[in-house]
Amino acid sequence: REHFKPLHFKVWYIYCNFFFSPLLQCIESVLGKADYNHNKVNQWTAAIVEQSLTHLVKLGKTYKYIVTCAVMQRSGAGLHTASSCFWDTTTDGTCTVRWENRTMNCIVNVFAVAIIL
Repeated sequence: REHFKPLHFKVWYIYCNFFFSPLLQCIESVLGKADYNHNKVNQWTAAIVEQSLTHLVKLGKTYKYIVTCAVMQRSGAGLHTASSCFWDTTTDGTCTVRWENRTMNCIVNVFAVAIIL
């Protein structure tokens, strides 16, 4: 099985670092100093994924992007996530950005699938 080649992980680690900070800024611009509010979660998550996707597209890379966002109130409950992808490990990748404040957690996942022309 060739799912996890260290070289490819390293390449995607570098690529993830390239857009980690701007994605974190997208989260900060939406959630900022807000406290958790159930009535605003749909608005927040939509804004985060739209802003993140806009940023990724501006990179000008030949990728299809999938962006997910979860916002959860901090209540002491555990939050566990997992994903699995069947793709080309030499060109495709994923990056997860985690953000939190005293009242909520936010997790943004980006999946990038290369467009082969």
